[in-house]
Amino acid sequence: MIKPLSAIALLFLLGISGCQSPGPPGEVSQISDGDTLTVQQDGAAIKIRLACIDAPELGQKPWGERARGVLGVLAPVGSEVTVESFERDRYGRTVATVWREGQSVNLEMVRRGWAMVYRQHLRNCDASAYFAAETAARRDRIGYWQAGRNPQPPWEWRRRQR
Repeated sequence: MIKPLSAIALLFLLGISGCQSPGPPGEVSQISDGDTLTVQQDGAAIKIRLACIDAPELGQKPWGERARGVLGVLAPVGSEVTVESFERDRYGRTVATVWREGQSVNLEMVRRGWAMVYRQHLRNCDASAYFAAETAARRDRIGYWQAGRNPQPPWEWRRRQR
C-alpha cells in the first residue's frame, strides 16, 4: 500500500503537477523581445514565452529594446538551452523556464532589472525568489528600474494601448 505522502510525491514525479520535465536541449534561433524567444528542438521551432516574468514591450522605448538585448546576451542566438514547459498561452506560445548553463534565464532577467515579476502568472514559479530578485533590482535601480522607482509595468502599458 502506498502512503498518502508517497502517492503525492509519485503524482508529482509523473508530471501531474502541470510542469513537464525539461525536454532535450534546443538551440535559440530568435529573440523576439525581452520575454519571448524561439528555440529549435527536435527539428521544430518552438516559440517560448518566459514564465513568471514580464519584460518591457518593444514600444516602451528605449526599455523594450534594451530588455531584448539583455535576453540576447543571456540566451544568444545559437546557444544551447533547456526548456521546462508549463502550458500554452492564448497565443499558442509555450510558457516555460529556459535554462542555460544551469541558470534560469527567466530569473536572471529579473535579477538584472530587465523584467518584472508577472504577478498575474506565478502559478509555476518560486515566487519568493522572483520577488527577492525584483526587490534587489529595484533597490539598486538597475535595468528598467533606472526609469524611476515606479516604471510603468508592461501589463499596464499593454492595457493602455488597447
